[in-house]
Amino acid sequence: MKIKEIQEEIVDEFSMFDDWMERYEYIIELGKKLPLIKEEYKTENNIIKGCQSKVWLQGEQTDDKIVFTADSDAILTKGIIAILIRTFSNQKASDILEADMNFIDEIGLKEHLSPTRANGLVSMIKNIKMYALAFNAQN
Repeated sequence: MKIKEIQEEIVDEFSMFDDWMERYEYIIELGKKLPLIKEEYKTENNIIKGCQSKVWLQGEQTDDKIVFTADSDAILTKGIIAILIRTFSNQKASDILEADMNFIDEIGLKEHLSPTRANGLVSMIKNIKMYALAFNAQN
């Protein structure tokens, strides 16, 4: 699936919920389903700076796609990174760099997060784009 299609799927899923408590619960459920990152990747180098809680992000290039794994010590944050991983893992670096992030606003995520969590979300996106930039430069 292309990034845009995945984003539209996520927007559709979030539109099924009437209020933000239901959406928070859904985000937490997504976090619980996030495949575990290997312990060897839970290093200081893989911690995303700017997040209130600890978030580890690891990206590897497989063929021409980047595969991301992540984890967090906070349940809501883990759900947020799960949404981003679902969107950007197994995608080409150039597609990640070109992707627009409007779906974050469409699901209302940023406006319903505390300022520190919203900053963390921006940092997560920035790190994903940095991986894409690095892998794109290698090709």
